[in-house]
Amino acid sequence: MIELTTIPHINAVLNALTVMLLYIARGQAKAGDGAAHKKTMITTLGVSVLFLVLYVTYHLGGGFAKFGGEGLVRWIYFPILIVHVIGAVIIVPMVPTAVFFALKGNIEKHRKVVKWTWPIWFFVAVSGVIVYTMALHLFPCEGACLASGIQMPSSMPATLPGS
Repeated sequence: MIELTTIPHINAVLNALTVMLLYIARGQAKAGDGAAHKKTMITTLGVSVLFLVLYVTYHLGGGFAKFGGEGLVRWIYFPILIVHVIGAVIIVPMVPTAVFFALKGNIEKHRKVVKWTWPIWFFVAVSGVIVYTMALHLFPCEGACLASGIQMPSSMPATLPGS
């Protein structure tokens, strides 16, 4: 049984794992170890798909982490969040494109796409952990929000259907 309020914590772990896997995969590719790179990237894709399923489930279920920081920290948090969201949107078509060229064996095109895909994906994963830490741990919303900083509409179930 996965409670809706635990999904952001799971997703933060998945984002951190993605950061590590992307870093490892990049090193493997630079070292010319294509077989290890492929295995690591398949794992990375699996982690990212799980993240995306949980992320959509969380937001469709009414979950929302409200940032409670005041003053200067808002000028730090919101630009990070905005660039994170823009990067997350941009990366969605880029990753499948990179995978497509890799699976087709067109390594030259794969490398051209990955030249842009990898840094954006890496930034999105790192900034996801930063946004999570700031919104849910360092500056959680107080008052109407739950103690964890997650605001749940009263009409929404606290657990996922079928769990």
